[in-house]
Amino acid sequence: MNHHGASRLSAMWRGLGYLLGSLFTAVVALFVLPVLIVPMMARAWASWHRRRAARLLLSPRSGPVRVGTWRVLGWLCTYIVTSLAFGLVVVVCAGNAVTTAITVPLWWALPAGTRAGGFAAGVPLSGWGTALTLGIVQIVIFAALTYWLVPLLARLHARICVVLLSPSAAERLAQRVETLTETRAGAMNAHGAELRRIERDLHDGTQARLVAIAMRLGAARESLDEDPKIVARLLREAHEGTEEAMVELREVIRTIYPPILADRGLAGALAALGTRSAIAPRLDIGDLGTVPAAVETVTYFTIAEALTNAAKHSQATRTTVRVARDSDRLSIEVADDGIGGADETLGTGIAGIHHRVLALDGTVHIHSPAGGPTTITVSLPCGS
Repeated sequence: MNHHGASRLSAMWRGLGYLLGSLFTAVVALFVLPVLIVPMMARAWASWHRRRAARLLLSPRSGPVRVGTWRVLGWLCTYIVTSLAFGLVVVVCAGNAVTTAITVPLWWALPAGTRAGGFAAGVPLSGWGTALTLGIVQIVIFAALTYWLVPLLARLHARICVVLLSPSAAERLAQRVETLTETRAGAMNAHGAELRRIERDLHDGTQARLVAIAMRLGAARESLDEDPKIVARLLREAHEGTEEAMVELREVIRTIYPPILADRGLAGALAALGTRSAIAPRLDIGDLGTVPAAVETVTYFTIAEALTNAAKHSQATRTTVRVARDSDRLSIEVADDGIGGADETLGTGIAGIHHRVLALDGTVHIHSPAGGPTTITVSLPCGS
């Protein structure tokens, strides 16, 4: 069997499982309909079925259903009707093929006067010739119908489910506004916390050192005519304090906007970041053109955090970083061959990536099953 035939056969089996499962759940829904019309239960039921439909269509994993209650109830009625109709077609086609394959070799054990069913209904089974001829014809016809019809019906059913449970343009806009409001509030809180951290670092670190330097220089000036050794010591300490203050100041600046971005651009900064990483990544950086400074900063810190996570938590031995631009979107992908199981609730830095990216109206997708590998995919708007 060629690849196309194997793929079609796989689609048939998946479609059979999907439609028979839908038929069963539709029958269950008829019996528990009073429970399912409760909005909370209806949404949970709809979310589960949309995930089933998305898996069949090989679509990206979908979250909870976020459409109006009447839309959900309308889907529920449509789901019951289409599941019963499509499921019965599957039962007729596949059921007749299987039943015929079982009964044909045993026709002689059936009661006298038994007549064929299916397409040959009413024809008496009087001998092996009649039984085998009619049986083979019916098996071929019903098997062909199952082979070609089931995948089409399954995909049609799944698409109906996904379309009815997908938000309209107005609902998507409302959800987007809600998300942006939440992320902007989070960004403002994070920005305030960052400003407080910078102020604390400057006050407790750099400013304290500058005060100490000023005091030493003042003491040295007063001791110029008294003890040259004391003056030399104070100048040496002031010089050392100045260097330490400069180091601290550079560290503070680096957390705001890495100077290397201004010096080398995003591609050069990522190359330097890779050489400093515990696991040197394989870099694949396309032609990025002119990228806004805010997007460059988020990209740099996102990749830095992802590489740090890979080294600290994933037990990875290889990492890959891909950055590409497609029109007005910048896509970032960081992958590792580690043990997976990345969870932002465990404080592995993923929450920070989410906050940075969502603040710029970007998207984050993390695929990290237990056992690995882990892939972090980010998309950021970067102008036309």
